[in-house]
Amino acid sequence: MPLATTGELITRAAEARFAVAAFNVITLEHVEAVIAGAESTGTPVILQVSENVVKFRYGRLLPLARAAAAAAERADVPVALHLDHVQSDDLLRQAPDAGFSSVMYDAARLPYAENLASTRAAADWAHAHGLWIEAELGQIGGKDGRPPLDAHALGARTDPDQARAFVDGTEVDALAVAIGSVHAMTTRTAALDHGLLKRLSAALTVPLVLHGSSGVPDDGLVAAVGGGITKVNVGTALNAAMTRAIRDFLAARPEAVDSRKYLSVGREAMAREVARLIGVLGPSPTAARTS
Repeated sequence: MPLATTGELITRAAEARFAVAAFNVITLEHVEAVIAGAESTGTPVILQVSENVVKFRYGRLLPLARAAAAAAERADVPVALHLDHVQSDDLLRQAPDAGFSSVMYDAARLPYAENLASTRAAADWAHAHGLWIEAELGQIGGKDGRPPLDAHALGARTDPDQARAFVDGTEVDALAVAIGSVHAMTTRTAALDHGLLKRLSAALTVPLVLHGSSGVPDDGLVAAVGGGITKVNVGTALNAAMTRAIRDFLAARPEAVDSRKYLSVGREAMAREVARLIGVLGPSPTAARTS
């Protein structure tokens, strides 16, 4: 089917009060696993390519983007493409022609005023080119001149009043908030601040996004969705599933050299994790499907 757009998937999720799973992909095996997992549940999904992955792929966006788009167009469920954690304006401007319907513009490392100005400029450009845009706000520095905390540094929290002012000033379509999750966690021990999430949800009218979700236990994810999170980003959990499966395969078969053998095992492990996480986040397939 034709590529879905992130905006339509998020809008439908917000109306139905569930969350869309957005999985970061690195290889074609990631892409295929995410789509297979989504198809097994009959649920829409978002494929995300980060700026770091573009750097890993020799700085070239199109090879992975074209492969992801081709796979998505042959999927039995709606699939959207999202360009994640973009800091480069040059990369931002490649998004529309590469098949992406949305971007996450990441200026959260900057002081608040610079984050706001840079994100507003990015949002203006994105909207003029038909892109849905997500931004991120962590914890701004104190009056003593301390630098801002990255939105997912340990201890960072997004202030609801600052978040409202930021969204009003940038006109972004969604906001990733810092409520206790941390990127690249390999243990599921992150404790989310659900009281803060409740205040953020009350203060903002745009969809809220949870980054660093691989480190959050299932019950925490369920509570986050109930508290207003509409998009849940997952990356490390897929890499962990793939790596465990390949390690086990090669440990049992040290003579193996055909990469198809162990990559297929890794792909299957990722697909199972995708299906499991979608089951945690989503409603019935009937409610989740777009028309």
